[in-house]
This record gives sequence, structure tokens and C-alpha cells, in this order.
Amino acid sequence: MTMADRSISFASEKAAERGEPSYVWRAGQERRLAMIKEWAGERTKGMLLESGCGLGEYLTRLSKEARMAVGVDIELSRLLEAKAKNKHLVCAAVERLPFQAGQFDLVLSNEVIEHVEDDGEALAESARVMKNGGRLALFCPNRGYPFETHGIYRRGRYRFGNKLFVNYLPKRWRDKLAPHVRVYTLRSLAALFKPLPLKVVHQRVIFGAYDNIIQKWPLAGKTLRGFTQFLEKTPLRALGLSHFWVAEKES
Repeated sequence: MTMADRSISFASEKAAERGEPSYVWRAGQERRLAMIKEWAGERTKGMLLESGCGLGEYLTRLSKEARMAVGVDIELSRLLEAKAKNKHLVCAAVERLPFQAGQFDLVLSNEVIEHVEDDGEALAESARVMKNGGRLALFCPNRGYPFETHGIYRRGRYRFGNKLFVNYLPKRWRDKLAPHVRVYTLRSLAALFKPLPLKVVHQRVIFGAYDNIIQKWPLAGKTLRGFTQFLEKTPLRALGLSHFWVAEKES
């Protein structure tokens, strides 16, 4: 393996462990932003926290109407890039948020908890820093999706790419292949929320926007997007890419 190959391999493994932030803004991101705004309501005009903000693409757009929008991420290199468009950034682990309790009207966690050391503690911290009546908007991977999108480890080597049916294996086998990332069922996600002072006010499973496919094969990609978004209205939504949950902090 050449030095360039090692560098690519290391970058891929790091991305698998930390997740890939949004580098571009396309239909998939726009759709999620609209969902966040719909369920946050007037809270988008208050104090906002993005827990695991990556390059800050969502934060940039939400900050336009927020009284203050703060982004937290454990990767300093990403925050340095996010700094070009965002003012209030903090380098910290989302399981140990450096804020006092009851500060934020809205907390966003977009495909983050699956990568952290302790997902329960990450959600508990989000609840702690929220005001009473504040809301958490959470996206995380659905175990029902036919592909593991974060790659797998096999024979000690990381294999990049979408891996078919990995998430359908028994948990013990699945976690050996993908120890770097979690996936969630409705039951496992509900168990995380159970001890928290949060009331779930909305939950659904969504498919992806397939922007990469549309970029290469526009007609096929748009057909796939339309079909899968139709499936969200049927029991086959259980096969969707991500959970979207909104929870409100109770006093």
C-alpha cells in the first residue's frame, strides 16, 4: 500500500467513525431543514444549539433567524472550516456540553448519536441544556434500511461503501462488522428516551434524497426519490434510511 493509499484509508476510517458532515447543500439537506423548522416552530427564533455541527451548513441557515445559534463538534478541523460562516462554535464532546442547564430553545442532532462514545449520555446532555418547553430534533440511522452506509470492517481492514443486508444480521454479528457506528430500531431508540424528561411529539422514518444518484442519472434518481418518498406513507417506511424524532422537554 502506498502512502497515498494509507492516507485515503485513514481518512475513510476517520469519516466512518465520526460521520461525514454536509459538504454541499442539495435537496436532501433542504428537506431536512424544512422538517426541523416545521416541528421547531417559533423556537428557531430563540437560542439554538447544533450538537455535532460538522461544517456548520445547517447552523448557517438556522442562524439567520435565531437569536443565537451555537455549534458544537469534537473535530477542531471541521470547526475551523465552519468558522467562515458561523460565529459561535465550541470544540467539545456532545456527551459533555460546556453549557449551563436550561439555555436552549432548540437542539439539533443530525446523524450524530450513532458515532459518539455514549449515545445515552449525549441525549441526556441535550435534554439538560434545553429550556422547559424546548425541543430536540433528532435524525439517526434506521436499522431497517437494507444498506449499512458507513462501511464495515472485515479481516481487520475497513471496507468503504454501502453494504447490503449487514443491518439485518443478528446484532452480535452486525456489531462485529460495524463496530464504529450504531443503528436504531424504534424499540432501542425509545429505550434511550425513556429515562429522560422528554416527551416525543413526532416520529417517522424517512428515506434519502438520492442526490448523488440524481447528479449522475437524473431520471432514474428522481424516479427513485419519488418512489421512496411515496413508501414513507406506507408500512414499507420501516425500510427507510433514518429516524426523525422530535421531543419536547417537560417541566
